[in-house]
Amino acid sequence: MEHICRIGMDTSKHFFQLHGVNAAEEPVVRKKLRRKDMVAFFEKLAPTVVAIEACGGSHHWARLLSSFGHQVKLIAPQLVKPYVKRGKNDAADAEALCEAMSRPTMRFVPVKTVEQQAAVMLVGVRDRLIRNRTQLANSIRGYASEFGLTAAKGMAHLDPPKLRPEIHTHHRGGSGLKISQPRGAHQMQPC
Repeated sequence: MEHICRIGMDTSKHFFQLHGVNAAEEPVVRKKLRRKDMVAFFEKLAPTVVAIEACGGSHHWARLLSSFGHQVKLIAPQLVKPYVKRGKNDAADAEALCEAMSRPTMRFVPVKTVEQQAAVMLVGVRDRLIRNRTQLANSIRGYASEFGLTAAKGMAHLDPPKLRPEIHTHHRGGSGLKISQPRGAHQMQPC
């Protein structure tokens, strides 16, 4: 096989599209490989420069290919888009990655370590939990206000026993529910 000086790799869940060029900028590799075949291909390949679009999973692939001796460069998707010559498909994206990587002014995304990725994920999950908690608290406040109850700002004022109405089955007629004022409503103000 002719020496490959650059490879653009478009990633997906199951298939990887490769586009490689030699020193004369002629295409020498155009392959669509499954995950296990892609790993075997890069293990056998002489060290080269590989461009991957910075997206979900790209940092993992960058670390893996780096462990085989390749130099991996991650490129932000918006910087690759101008180099797509024809319709959006995996082969065109791989070719665009290969082309974009050759530009002297191209900006690359640094490859994150496992620890850096874990820290980013932890912050993201925490932010999501806080947003969900706030959303739920606002829903509770809205429902409570329908019964004439309000609570001061802050999670500490949403004490469940204070907002829980007593529901009694209405014995006469047997079908209605009677909702009375909650126990301990001394901290809540009517609307």
